[in-house]
Amino acid sequence: MSWNISNDRPVYIQLVEELTMRIVSGVYKPGERIDSVRDFAQQAKVNPNTMQKALAEIERNGLVYSQRTAGKFVTEDKKIIEKARKSIATAELETFMLKMKKLGYNKETVLSFISDAKENNNE
Repeated sequence: MSWNISNDRPVYIQLVEELTMRIVSGVYKPGERIDSVRDFAQQAKVNPNTMQKALAEIERNGLVYSQRTAGKFVTEDKKIIEKARKSIATAELETFMLKMKKLGYNKETVLSFISDAKENNNE
């Protein structure tokens, strides 16, 4: 799986976002052992210290936990995963709504666009 790291934002934040997305979307399953810091750093082509910082943040958020000699694992607490998933969705919707507002559309018009798109995709 590729890592799309850009120069426009701090790398560690992008790593946190990518790893979180992989967990909440099911790429890494609850209870699954994840790669080591070094392996992830090689895959993402980043400094291991940067990857360690990102994984520490994800661990603070409760999405992964460490077992002393066995490595890091995805939490089995589905409520934590769902909370992170909902947080991402909410942030995406807020960004979308701000863009629509800048384009001059109100909430009702945006909802109408969404309804029309849904109908067109069900054909």
